[in-house]
Amino acid sequence: MNRPSRRGPPNIAGLYSVKVDNIPYKTTPDELRETFERFGDVGDVYIPRDRFTRKSRGFAFVRFVNKHDAQDSVQGLDGAILKGREVRCQMAYGLPQIRGLVARSRSPRRRNDPSPIARHRSYSPEWDSDFSDD
Repeated sequence: MNRPSRRGPPNIAGLYSVKVDNIPYKTTPDELRETFERFGDVGDVYIPRDRFTRKSRGFAFVRFVNKHDAQDSVQGLDGAILKGREVRCQMAYGLPQIRGLVARSRSPRRRNDPSPIARHRSYSPEWDSDFSDD
């Protein structure tokens, strides 16, 4: 049984992303590319999928080569009807860069607390009594 080869993610450095919300679940990247190309050169279209069902999650990222083309597409297509659904478009900005790495912490306490609380292992009294010298 041959497995299809997996490609890595495309290089999107230098592209300007537009987040498109409320897309129909059966929308294909080619359909989105065709819709957005009238505003300028589209470098990539990404539709995130559910990890288990592989179905669309209802939003997409359209990446433009030119920032002005991306902004024009937001103005031109925000509120437009695509396959019977009103789509919402906005410029998508990435996560902030910290020393060249992308910040990924989901815990605001860990990320913002200047004096993090030390974590210690707790032991139950029964466990400690098993090892006492009595």
